[in-house]
Amino acid sequence: MSEPLALLDRWLHEAREAGAPAPAAMTLATAASGQPSARVVSLKRLDGDGLVFTTALWTRKTEELRANPRVAAVFHWPTLGRQARVEGRAEIAGRKLAEELFAERPRRHQLQALASRQGEEIESLDQLRSRLEALQGKLRGGPVPCPDDWGAVRVIPDRIEFWQEGEDRLHTRQLFEADANGWRQSLLAP
Repeated sequence: MSEPLALLDRWLHEAREAGAPAPAAMTLATAASGQPSARVVSLKRLDGDGLVFTTALWTRKTEELRANPRVAAVFHWPTLGRQARVEGRAEIAGRKLAEELFAERPRRHQLQALASRQGEEIESLDQLRSRLEALQGKLRGGPVPCPDDWGAVRVIPDRIEFWQEGEDRLHTRQLFEADANGWRQSLLAP
């Protein structure tokens, strides 16, 4: 794992250990056709290639990623006085990874992914609750199959900034930028 990804992994671990709320929550920003769009997603895995989250492949975010794979993400841990900003390129990861991560989801999250087409207009939540109940009856405690249109998305970073709050307002801003030789590190003024 590269130096900035190892540092991000350490910060995520420290946030979990400190009991920070939703330590793996990251705000993901996309910009298809010049129109920015942001939402919070949950980091599922940090691997040697980047940051991985999961989503249905028909969603608005996935459409925007296909139109423009350049993304930005922000982790914010206010109780620790920290944030990490990531910029890079998103790509749909392999099916095997999507199935593996789907299997790790809590059962109720798996069922919800089958019952609801995220982001589509609906008449009422009652329809979805009926569909969810029918799925629960049909599957009767058996494994929940990973939907064909479920995927994993990997963000391959080329810029990561770590911000640490300073009591004197002189915050530490450590920047890593990818270049042909790996990662170039610098310090930014607060």
